[in-house]
Amino acid sequence: MERLRRQDAEAGVVQQPLTAAQKDAIAEARNLWEAKLAELAILHRAALARTEDPAARAELEEHHRRDVQRVADDRDRRIARIRTGGA
Repeated sequence: MERLRRQDAEAGVVQQPLTAAQKDAIAEARNLWEAKLAELAILHRAALARTEDPAARAELEEHHRRDVQRVADDRDRRIARIRTGGA
């Protein structure tokens, strides 16, 4: 960790501690992500249960993977915006 901090300092990256409001907003964003992930998982399992065709199942898996990635990217963007003060 110290080496990473030194590299950041050399690169001019300034670390500022998070405020309580930022911590709360980040926790809320993560909770929202977990809820969306759970919803996606339930919908995915239901769709798989209705499908027996291997090609259709593979397509459902790919859609699920993309949906999870999209939600995770949204979460990461939201957290980055909170960290920079853009809430």
